[in-house]
Amino acid sequence: MNQAEHNTNDTPAPAKRPTMLRRLLSHHELATLLLLLHAPIDASAKPEIPRLHEAGLIETVSGDAGSSHIRLTSEGNAVLRGLGVK
Repeated sequence: MNQAEHNTNDTPAPAKRPTMLRRLLSHHELATLLLLLHAPIDASAKPEIPRLHEAGLIETVSGDAGSSHIRLTSEGNAVLRGLGVK
């Protein structure tokens, strides 16, 4: 038997949040990040929001009247800086 057959650790690895090093951004996702650079947008404004949120590039914040808005995280800002935008 080889080493892989002797592995008795059946515990799955903890789920990791995907980072931009693991996948490329679509042009729509980049455009959404650029929009967020200048102002928060409504949480339902763009279909790319869930993927960017999963990647940790954006976050949801509560507004004054109970509405939620999306803004860039520090990771999202770093992506734009890496592109020479900021």
